[in-house]
Amino acid sequence: MFDGERGPAAGAGDTLAGVVAVELRDGLIADVRVVLNPDRLGFARRRPARPRPSPVTFDGGWPVSAGEGRSVRERPVSEGAEPMTTILVTGGTGTLGRLVTRRLRADGHEVRVLSRHAQPYAVDLRAGGSGLDAAVAGVDTVVHCASSPRGGDEQAAGHLIGAARRAGVGHLAYISIVGVDRVPLGYYRTKLAVERRVEESGLGWTILRTTQFHDLLAQVFQVLAKPPVMALPAGVADQPVEVAEVAGRLAELALGGPVGRAEDMGGPQVRSLESLARAYLSATGRRRPLLRVPLAGAAYRGFRAGHHLTPGLAVGKGTFEEYLAARFAGARPGR
Repeated sequence: MFDGERGPAAGAGDTLAGVVAVELRDGLIADVRVVLNPDRLGFARRRPARPRPSPVTFDGGWPVSAGEGRSVRERPVSEGAEPMTTILVTGGTGTLGRLVTRRLRADGHEVRVLSRHAQPYAVDLRAGGSGLDAAVAGVDTVVHCASSPRGGDEQAAGHLIGAARRAGVGHLAYISIVGVDRVPLGYYRTKLAVERRVEESGLGWTILRTTQFHDLLAQVFQVLAKPPVMALPAGVADQPVEVAEVAGRLAELALGGPVGRAEDMGGPQVRSLESLARAYLSATGRRRPLLRVPLAGAAYRGFRAGHHLTPGLAVGKGTFEEYLAARFAGARPGR
């Protein structure tokens, strides 16, 4: 969450209970290290495990499990019926993209799904090429949800914009994150750079920034709950939002005319990480003491200041508890 930044070292007379370091590489949780002081916490010294991150795919900067990246086949248009609009959804097999696709098709539009493995539009945007031109040909609107944990998002956006220009696409809609211009995190800088490419593309454009999805927060907590003590960055709040609601809003914007920067979209509640972590532990049947750890660095200061939040636009409805209840229904008590 804080791009590998570590907490400050203890000064004279200080006795820290522990230190947590969460490392992101291009927006992906690459490593979590928790170093605890057994004398302070009152249990025998153990060497904390180094949890391995689950393989993930990315969709608009939101990490999702690899198992969710399934191919989505195009739904045939009923005989005699004309589709209202032809729309290309990049990253259309990810958590957000597949829900956007489902919503648009339910409204009767022809939707093409572009991802690295989904036929017939299996394209690596970082490479571009004739396959991308074929995918964009005849499209009215492009909804850009794709992102890669291996980097190359700016290059991918450049290829997509070039193909959209050649095809005469009228509208490019892009999903982004609240705070990309105020929190100096590496992945946020990349998202901001892509925003600028979209704005300068010469196409009609719409950018929607949202707070982080419930899915990401659950993934972070899953990793942090592995050690016997759950260490959390001190003084940080979050405002998670339901991905289905974001998909509905993004689909709505895609079907309208270009609006430039759309109004930001936040989850229904600004909550402390401690409160959200307790909800996660309760839903998953786990018990962990919480350890609030102060960290260092500009990104941490940005998160602590709440630059990733939009409390004045808490338009989401689904709460984190509702998401957890649906995801972990029937979860057995854990360790």
